[in-house]
Amino acid sequence: MLSRFMSGSIRNLEREYSCTVRLLDDTEYTCNIQRDAKGQYLFDLICHHLNLLEKDYFGIRYVDPDKQRHWLDCSKSIAKQMKCQPPFTMCLRVKFYPPEPAYLKEEITRYLVFLQIKRDLYHGRLLCKTSDAAMLAAHILQAEIGNYDPGKHPEGYSSKFQFFPKHSEKLERRIADIHKRELIGQTPETSERNFLQKAQMLETYGVDPHPCKDVSGNPAFLAFTPFGFVVLQGNKRVHFLKWNELTKLKFEGKTFHVYANQKEDKKIILTYFAPTPEACKHLWKCGVENQAFYKLEKSSQVRTVSSSNLFFKGSRFRFSGRVAKEVMEQSAKIKREPPEIHRAGLVPSRSCPSITQGPRLTSVPRTRRRAVHISIMEGLECLRDSAHSTPVRSVSHGECFMPRSRSQATDASERTAVISDEAYSPSDSVLPTPVAEHSTELAVSRQVNGAPCSIEEEKESEAGTPMRGEVGDFGADGRSTQEEQQSRKLICH
Repeated sequence: MLSRFMSGSIRNLEREYSCTVRLLDDTEYTCNIQRDAKGQYLFDLICHHLNLLEKDYFGIRYVDPDKQRHWLDCSKSIAKQMKCQPPFTMCLRVKFYPPEPAYLKEEITRYLVFLQIKRDLYHGRLLCKTSDAAMLAAHILQAEIGNYDPGKHPEGYSSKFQFFPKHSEKLERRIADIHKRELIGQTPETSERNFLQKAQMLETYGVDPHPCKDVSGNPAFLAFTPFGFVVLQGNKRVHFLKWNELTKLKFEGKTFHVYANQKEDKKIILTYFAPTPEACKHLWKCGVENQAFYKLEKSSQVRTVSSSNLFFKGSRFRFSGRVAKEVMEQSAKIKREPPEIHRAGLVPSRSCPSITQGPRLTSVPRTRRRAVHISIMEGLECLRDSAHSTPVRSVSHGECFMPRSRSQATDASERTAVISDEAYSPSDSVLPTPVAEHSTELAVSRQVNGAPCSIEEEKESEAGTPMRGEVGDFGADGRSTQEEQQSRKLICH
């Protein structure tokens, strides 16, 4: 009897596995879930733990052995996606950045988006000029340590914290000055809201950069934002396509195509090359989901492929969930007492050190960061060296992304904009694919008229024979038309 009981217990244990999810404040949530549990079950557990209702903006991310990042598919089994032995480790991150984060319904949602953008700022994904950087950092200080207190905050206290990949003494003085003089009396909620309002005006707000190369072999970063598709190359934003201009996304092996219609019925194709087929497919899937989330009016507009269609050739992947408009409509109906927020001001962070009080003020050594102090132009300074080498860079206000109502006036001359004095190069550790492992092959045969740039006039001949490897296609109507020859295995890190 005892042996039968023990064997049954063992079988029960084998049906479960441990899963750890690192949250945005760098605390960890660990749970045991059934082996056949789908991603939605884990995601709902996390949202319940956080008391989060506006959860459609978030997602769970994991990394495979090749350092390729993936978003956990909520409709599929977790174990089948991870393809490795438990325990599993994942991260909760913002997947779809709110177009106007300061106006989210609940404070808990705003706080989590605040943590994500603070992380983006630290890792060099979010660029800004020095004056904006000082204001953003001052809001972080006010939100996490409160009002300036001479007894608690000695001279040079702002230099003890690291907000950006690089700092300068002049910037630190500006941060402290703003914190002392302009933000007195602001509550954490007010400071976070002001931080979000400032951040959403920056050109690289919401950018999750995908490293690629253009048809000439030049490095570029592709990204999807609440306002459209962008390409960052060198120190410029070389392309910006609003969602209503983008008509189709397609990948063939390592090759990624973006089709768009601009004014006067001008049709263009952007062609880029990802480091690996897996990276290209991940880029395409991110594009498919972002296009559906921000562009469609209703989730019912997403075209699906019936599983009974045995002769269908192509990727069956589609966006699932509510679109942005539905999310905002649902948020407006939330009526409850605001949940208590446990802010992370006293909790140290691994990848983005939180601002702390008392003895934790020296948790980021000053000597490690004060290695370089270089002036890059009058009124602007390179921010100091750290474990990551990406500086905060300048951005012109006139060339920033604006909320949709303001971006309607964007003309052709604004599509190419200087975003900084240095090349955009976020930390390798936060990229979907490590830049160091780039080995893209230029498919010269895919160029139209041998054009050296990545923007091409669309011709009928562009519909040529697909390349070998995986193929996916997603148009404005959600249809899939190209062949996906094989399914890649995604392995947990």
